[in-house]
Amino acid sequence: MAYEFQIAVDSPEPHKLADWWAETLGWRLEPQDEGFIKEMIAKGFASDDDTLRHNGALVWRAGQAIRHPDDLPGAPRVLFQYVPEAKTVKNRLHLDLRLGGEDQAAVRDRLVARGATYLWSGNQGPQTWLTMADPEGNEFCIS
Repeated sequence: MAYEFQIAVDSPEPHKLADWWAETLGWRLEPQDEGFIKEMIAKGFASDDDTLRHNGALVWRAGQAIRHPDDLPGAPRVLFQYVPEAKTVKNRLHLDLRLGGEDQAAVRDRLVARGATYLWSGNQGPQTWLTMADPEGNEFCIS
């Protein structure tokens, strides 16, 4: 049996990082239901400490997910989940963004202007890629 999956990214500021990645990928934030959150607090299943306000909305402190804008069946979801510590070592898993013919240097410059860091270039035969890091230091490649 084949499984569907999501990608989970640890982050000390998951809502800010989800915003950054949603804009980078052209994806959308998964909505959080403020009424449901308030109901869970009222029923004692959660507390105010489990929530925060982000961009004016009440959200779960634990994290934020993003999705492909077309809700493609089987498309992975990316969940940014709260952890108290910052990233300290190189990723063992990273995203490779396929640019579909867009100019790598232009995309690199646009991402750097938004808080990414350019790390290095690589190539294998005719394939080239740029390795970058998001604002929290998580590596990813653009090709």
